[in-house]
Amino acid sequence: MANHDLVIKGGIVVDGSGNPRVRADVAITDGVITAIGRVPAEDADRVIDATGLIVAPGFIDLHTHYDGQVFWDPYLTTSGPHGVTSVVTGNCGFGFAPVREDMRDRAMLSMTAVEDIPTETLREGMPWDWVTFPEYLDSVERTPKAVNVLPYVPVNPLLIWVLGLERAKAGALPTDAEHAELARLLTEAMDAGAGGWSAQCLGEPGNPNGRLMQGDFDGTPMPTDIMWPQTRLALAEALAGQGRGFMQVSGTQITEEEYEHLVEVGGRPLIWNAVIANSRSGGLYRRKIEWLRSCQERGIPIYGQAMTTDVPVPFSFLYGGVSTRPPVATIFEAETVEAKIALLNDPAIRAELREFDPLFYHLYPDMKLHRTFTEEYKQYEGLSFKEIGARLDRHPVDVLCDVTIADGLTTEVHTGQFNATLEGLKELVDYEYLLPGLSDGGAHLKTLSAGMYGTEYIVEYVRKHAWTSLEQAHWRLSGLPARCAGFTDRGVLSVGAAADIIVYDYDELAYGDPKFVHDLPGGQLRTVIDAKGYRHILVNGRVTVENDEPTGVHSGELLRHGRANPR
Repeated sequence: MANHDLVIKGGIVVDGSGNPRVRADVAITDGVITAIGRVPAEDADRVIDATGLIVAPGFIDLHTHYDGQVFWDPYLTTSGPHGVTSVVTGNCGFGFAPVREDMRDRAMLSMTAVEDIPTETLREGMPWDWVTFPEYLDSVERTPKAVNVLPYVPVNPLLIWVLGLERAKAGALPTDAEHAELARLLTEAMDAGAGGWSAQCLGEPGNPNGRLMQGDFDGTPMPTDIMWPQTRLALAEALAGQGRGFMQVSGTQITEEEYEHLVEVGGRPLIWNAVIANSRSGGLYRRKIEWLRSCQERGIPIYGQAMTTDVPVPFSFLYGGVSTRPPVATIFEAETVEAKIALLNDPAIRAELREFDPLFYHLYPDMKLHRTFTEEYKQYEGLSFKEIGARLDRHPVDVLCDVTIADGLTTEVHTGQFNATLEGLKELVDYEYLLPGLSDGGAHLKTLSAGMYGTEYIVEYVRKHAWTSLEQAHWRLSGLPARCAGFTDRGVLSVGAAADIIVYDYDELAYGDPKFVHDLPGGQLRTVIDAKGYRHILVNGRVTVENDEPTGVHSGELLRHGRANPR
């Protein structure tokens, strides 16, 4: 009888620890790595020939919103086909548990507002066979998955559960008894296997009438936006009692001193986001990197999560995206192509596009004509509308509208993300303790498909620009996030670790352009990006992707406490 279920033979092993690569075989039995070295082919039931290929740990994505998508998409695309083998859900304090039955619809409407996931998709795709957070974990566990999942406890549902909707929305300061109940519910969820807690705090504590950066569907703030520092402290203290788990917190009203205090009180790591190399931010991201470096030097485990992806964001007046404000939203909402074209021809609408939609106005100079089906404009593909407008002596918005009309709304437009420059992206890669990615997987479905960030990191920053080594890249993409988030049995290829493994052709590794597909429950639309070069992706020792095609094997697991079958 064979000693191993499978051996990956003759590959170049980059183990995710930062150690030098080595040519070796990797043997797997019962989903666990059982040998790394020289393993005779006859000792395994199956042999994968990895000659000339890279063998590395699967990527671990700590910032996703696959809380709903896990129930209808086992591969969590775009992530799964791009080498992501484990994800953390429930980020930013948004999620679906605990939620009482009469609050389910509101929870879905809120997720649509803050993460742009169609309500129709959530209504059709989610089983809602839970109320409490432990019951939600059970539901995720029994759902077929090709990717591992570890959820945070999102704080918005906790606040609504304990305070009631009106008081949570009003920014009420919880009583001592209510803080105790919040801590009890978090402890209950942690005992059941949750990874920690998350909150996005973009407003002023207790002020529901302040300026909102990201509001709920009814114009009110999300409860965590106006939550009190005392509540964050109570949740950190609850983690201290657990002695495990981690925090994901972001907020414009939280000081660096408070973040550090949360870590001191909780004794647990904190993931801070987001570090974005925005060239128009006045160097804010550089100041945050210096703070994070200071935390590292002082032994304070606060880790920044960086938006390292620079894939284009697709835009189409036919499908939507980019802005949810009038007049752009007015055009999106028109029911027919003819109605949309009439609006694009309307001088008043064009004037508004040029002047009154700040987000659209902010982005259109960077928008490029990716593809047109009209000969008149074909020569301008690849140029920005600002460049085209200069050549034609027309305003860029007028050019965008005219091309779109000529194409019958089929024009494909790309715009950049967050005004990132190549120099700025290099700064994110250069600081070795920044977590790459911030994919937001499962959210903003019409504009983002950044679950391919690991592929991009290797293709662009290792292979093309040579900013970092392959060893360092795999440590940043797997070993470091595993350490930050408490994944105790994966992230590094070693004997005894879970066999979450990617086998890829370094020279052929690639990612495509964003494309629109209608594959969501309810017939809704999203963007996806295809992968190329992944010969095999293994999750818990079973092949889920082979030659860039899903195998239909759903070997992903709910990682209670950050590991399979926790002990």
